[in-house]
Amino acid sequence: MPIIITHKNPDIDAIASIWLLKKFEKGLEEAEVKFVNAGDTYQDQEADSDPDVVHVDTGLGKFDHHQTSERTCAAEKVLEFLKEKHKQLADEEILERLVEVVKQDDHFEECFWPEPLNDRYSFWLAKILDGLKRAGKAKDEDLVELGIRCLDGTFMSLKLKVEAEEEIEKEGEVFQTPWGDGLAVESKNDEVLKVAQKQGYVLVIRKDPEGMVRIKAQPESAVDLTEAYNKVKKLDPKATWFLHTSKRMLLNGSYKNPDHIASKLGLEEIIRVLKG
Repeated sequence: MPIIITHKNPDIDAIASIWLLKKFEKGLEEAEVKFVNAGDTYQDQEADSDPDVVHVDTGLGKFDHHQTSERTCAAEKVLEFLKEKHKQLADEEILERLVEVVKQDDHFEECFWPEPLNDRYSFWLAKILDGLKRAGKAKDEDLVELGIRCLDGTFMSLKLKVEAEEEIEKEGEVFQTPWGDGLAVESKNDEVLKVAQKQGYVLVIRKDPEGMVRIKAQPESAVDLTEAYNKVKKLDPKATWFLHTSKRMLLNGSYKNPDHIASKLGLEEIIRVLKG
């Protein structure tokens, strides 16, 4: 069985490299991961000399980057290999965006992130893994296992985000509200609500093709959806409508409530309500 070698106390770059190989390289899905001192190789053999032994982020082989001053990282080396080998690598843009963040962390470019001392960055995966290491709460194997599971989640989160960006660009309809620009889109992807608000739309409508409607406004905006709530209740009284106490969220149904009644209103009808 092939094995993947990385350094002890693995960081996010090493773990992301392992994740990429296990997820996208045939034959390495079940590869065992073993650990050496940073810079060393497995049983002192030359890196890349044995096709069944893959070194990442150590050993100065093809998936290491410590032999160069180039702005790169082990995960980027692995991704370049996968792109070259598979030509049409699935979800290539998503992987490039994921690896870019890993690379920024590996080069301590977080120093230049907005508000670099903000506590929110303590919730970033690399910091959580580092905290577990320093607290002695996880062995090397545990760090890799946790990191891989979290990267699976990160990958899906980025996938939904990229899909939302594409849907907003291709399908989104911009309209005017009393509070500023609104956006309406038909989509099954709930991420379009967050992405569109982050793009600057004060109010966003997402209508699920199966009927459910979710309307959300930016948290600190002056939006008040009370009048809209009263109007849709009259237009579609049998549907399940809920006005959040903030008055900035008007929701028709929920994935958490399978008994909800989806609205019969079309997207254009809802837009007309909110234009008023």
